[in-house]
Parts: sequence; structure tokens; C-alpha cells
Amino acid sequence: MAADLFEQIRANPGTRVMYMAGGKALINDTEVVLASGAETGFGDAPVYLGRTLAPAQEPEGTDVVLVTLGEEDPLLETGGARWASLREVAVLLGELDAALFVQAAAVSNWHAVHTHCPRCGAPTVPEQGGWVRRCTEDGSQHFPRTDPAIIVAVTDPEDRILLGSAAAWKGNRYSTLAGFVEPGESLEGAVIREVAEESGLVVHSPQYLGSQPWPFPCSLMLGFTARTENPSAAVHDGVEISDVRWFTRTSCAMPLPAAKSPSPAASPSPGT
Repeated sequence: MAADLFEQIRANPGTRVMYMAGGKALINDTEVVLASGAETGFGDAPVYLGRTLAPAQEPEGTDVVLVTLGEEDPLLETGGARWASLREVAVLLGELDAALFVQAAAVSNWHAVHTHCPRCGAPTVPEQGGWVRRCTEDGSQHFPRTDPAIIVAVTDPEDRILLGSAAAWKGNRYSTLAGFVEPGESLEGAVIREVAEESGLVVHSPQYLGSQPWPFPCSLMLGFTARTENPSAAVHDGVEISDVRWFTRTSCAMPLPAAKSPSPAASPSPGT
């Protein structure tokens, strides 16, 4: 990538800037706010997010640059714009804006936690449009990482689905079970292990369905189904999961009764 990339595209009046601060981006109704690069500049450590492949709020081929601020700037909240997290607005955004937000959140998180070299501890500096960080001492290059995680819909012979409530959650909230893939482990192995750890169930026949980016902070979520023949054995682990229940298709559309008293707070699983 040319060293003068940002100089070249800043001179283009069509270039747009996406702002992030503390994991939040500027949102206007159902769109990510894209400001004029010529007016705002790119700051000290911009990241080139690429060119749009389809027309949306901007023409096809628009260059988009991510600028991460130290804190939310109220001066940018013009025309109804507000700061919002990806979790808050993901379902409101169109395909292009959601993709931009996901990409920006993941790479912004990576820059925030890779300011120093894991080999020698020296500071690192961004290069190649913000997609590489180079150690200032030993010259080693470091690239954004993606951690695989599985999320699984467990069903039983009665066509029910198992859902769990994370101990750290407030309210009556349930989700499919999920967890990170460990070193040396297959995806199918992670499905079987995570379900056993969080619910006590033995499952079989894990089937991969699809994936989606999960930048909280840097995962790729891989969706599976799996079966169990002994649904009565389900019991929450009392650490990450405070409750597990079986749900029918009908009950999923109905209000839930009050949840049981939660166990002490713990970190939720990555996809739940």
C-alpha cells in the first residue's frame, strides 16, 4: 500500500470519514455518519476501510477512512447524529453500514490493545493503511487477529431448543450457548465441550450452518446445531450460566416467567 495513500485520498472531495470513540460510532437514524475527509482530516492514526462496492448513502467506489477519537466529540453531533454502540444499532443499519461498523469496531479494538510489541514490549506504530503494526525496536510486523467462537442451537427429541441465561446478565434474557475455540481443538469438539461445560449435556451430530463477524472484541462466530438424547440432564454450571431451560417453538414467542435467582456474576460466553 502506497505510503502516501492518505494524502492521495484526502485530496479527493468524495472521500468519507467514519468516527469511532470508546467503541461507539456516529449514527444518524439508520446510517453510519460519513463526514467529508477534506473538511475534517484523518487524525494521527487513520485506518483505510476500503472502497464501497455498491451505492448506498455514498456512490459506489467511495473511499472510507476510520478515525478513532480519544472520547466522544459533541461537536460532531450535528443533524440528529448520536454516538451509539454496534450492539445498540446493528439491527437498524443497512447492509453496507452494518458491514462498515463491524469492520471498524474490530480493527479499532485491535489497535487499542496492540500498542506494544508482544515480543519485546517496545511501542508499535501503524502501517499499510492501518492494517499492520510494526515494532519500533525489532521491526516485527503484527496483524489483526480473529478468534473463532462457536454458538450452538441444541435440540432434543421433542423438538425443543436449549437456551441459557448468563450469570452477568440482568433481567429475563436467554440465548443459545456459545464459547471460544481452544488451541488444538476442532470446531465440532468446541461445540461438544462448551455445551457439556455450560449445561451438563452430552450432544452429538454437530452441524455447521454459517458464520458472522462478532467484533466483541475480535471474534468470528460460527453457528452450529447439535442434538441430545437426554434433555433431563441439563443443569447450569453456576459460573458463566445461571439458568438453562428447554423452550418449544410456541414458548419462544410468549413472555417468560420470572427467572431463578442468579449465581454470582461472571463473564458471559462470547455469543450469548
